[in-house]
Amino acid sequence: MTRFDHDVIVVGSGFGGSVSALRLAEKGYRVHVFEAGRRFEDDDFAKTSWDARRYIWAPALKCFGVQRIHKLPDVMILAGAGVGGGSLNYANTLYKPGPAFFGDTQWAGITDWDAELSPHYETAKRMLGVVEENPCEGPVEQLMRDVANDLGVGASFRKTPVGVFFGESGKTVDDPYFGGEGPARTGCTECGNCMVGCRVGAKNTLMKNYIAFAEKLGVVFEPLRTVVDLEQLPDGGYRVTTERSGAWVKKDRRTATAAQVVLAAGTWGTQTLLHRVKAAGRLPRMSDTLGVLTRTNSEELGGAATVKAPDNVDLSKGVAITTSFHVDETTHVENVRYGAGSNAMGLLTTLLVNGDNSAAGKAKEFLGLFLRQPLNASRTAWGPRWSERTVIALVMQTLDNSITVSGRRRFGKVRLTSSQGHGEPNPKWIPQGHKSIRAMAARLSEVTGAKTMAGGTWGEVFGIPLTAHFLGGVVIGDSAERGVIDAYHRLWGHPDLHVVDGSAISANLGANPSLTITAQAERAMACWPGAGERDERPTQDEPYRRLDVAAARVPGVDLGLPAVRSA
Repeated sequence: MTRFDHDVIVVGSGFGGSVSALRLAEKGYRVHVFEAGRRFEDDDFAKTSWDARRYIWAPALKCFGVQRIHKLPDVMILAGAGVGGGSLNYANTLYKPGPAFFGDTQWAGITDWDAELSPHYETAKRMLGVVEENPCEGPVEQLMRDVANDLGVGASFRKTPVGVFFGESGKTVDDPYFGGEGPARTGCTECGNCMVGCRVGAKNTLMKNYIAFAEKLGVVFEPLRTVVDLEQLPDGGYRVTTERSGAWVKKDRRTATAAQVVLAAGTWGTQTLLHRVKAAGRLPRMSDTLGVLTRTNSEELGGAATVKAPDNVDLSKGVAITTSFHVDETTHVENVRYGAGSNAMGLLTTLLVNGDNSAAGKAKEFLGLFLRQPLNASRTAWGPRWSERTVIALVMQTLDNSITVSGRRRFGKVRLTSSQGHGEPNPKWIPQGHKSIRAMAARLSEVTGAKTMAGGTWGEVFGIPLTAHFLGGVVIGDSAERGVIDAYHRLWGHPDLHVVDGSAISANLGANPSLTITAQAERAMACWPGAGERDERPTQDEPYRRLDVAAARVPGVDLGLPAVRSA
């Protein structure tokens, strides 16, 4: 592999990319990571979401923030950007999904995924510093508890597991997680701005664990480099082409070579690159199922807001997501918040309308609601202190629905588009979600003593739901006819090219996906051989064979890497 610039190039530095970088460096590989976004230290994050240059990702406009917003015909997408990927702006929430995810027919026939992934979930929890039940308690948490009881599902209410260092509020201490080997940490102040970027230093972003340790081993994370092309070399290995992110003219186009490549640019980034490469004929053996089974976590965002909250009401205190309950066996509801002053995302919200209506019917209902109470309706979404008087509802389901994403050439570039896919139609609204949102609005009125209104998003008015969990499309299958990657995350037909991020999530989870992406990455990397060692993984021409691999080490806690043994 010395004839290449690097042994392994990793594209992206989120939950899949950072795990891959650390674990492969521990196994002796020379690893280089390209990241489209910028690097953030704690003080670099925006103070509120109105600071567009530090919060919004719009590189052509020189906005290099943490929040990506993308649109397809069937869904609007929120995603992350920067060194650390989605960990910079996610809501810290780290659930392991239930049996429906592991038993989905897309991949359940390959192995017992729950059993095989369980030790890697435990490693991921230790690396990400999961607190199984967060300690936050206030009016929003009580509201959610009451709503669960109102809906007859009080037994399903629980506090969320989160990756946050609580400690003593605002106090900085030496690393409390890795025997002093990691970065210093500061106790959470419950400011609520987890999704804008934690300026306190309490959030367990990937910068505080996987990336910190990978850099100690010599891994270089190169920010503001967007991968625009990928080419397999005639004698093996790959050439990766990058450009300066957001450049209009001086793109600073460069190439680098590696024996193997790990794609971990998030579902949007990985699918964009693979569709572009496929259109150029670069990877002729790639599966035709690329883009099939793209998931939205069957998701809906809405919420309840006061029209004008009393001065003593502040719903923004706490971490981003603190509680959840199940409306039924397939539908999971969480509360979400932004910190005081971070009101920009309110621009995406509006009045909740009946999803059963046609497009014309929803427009008519919306207009009627607005005309009856124009001032109140405007204040619900756009008034001052939106984050302090709003409880956002995140609704997720385990139902088997999907969209199909494809690449369409426009103006010389391949751009993503979508259509309804396998299974039930991807929901444009969720009845159980609307029921929960209206119940939240009723309870919020009691909590605040103010008039409240149920809210949805502008996209939903026009039949385009909003998701923060864009997943799949490069799914695991037992053959190239059923998936894009094999059970070891190798691209079918191109086994030196790997996909290890949210696009490899093969079913709707009904829960936040970050812990699962991390666990899948931990397992995939545990199965790699050490540099120069024999590869025990079966070839793609052989039947699947489970490898008896132990979980990788947790720095400062466990010692030594396990050997890879064939089961």
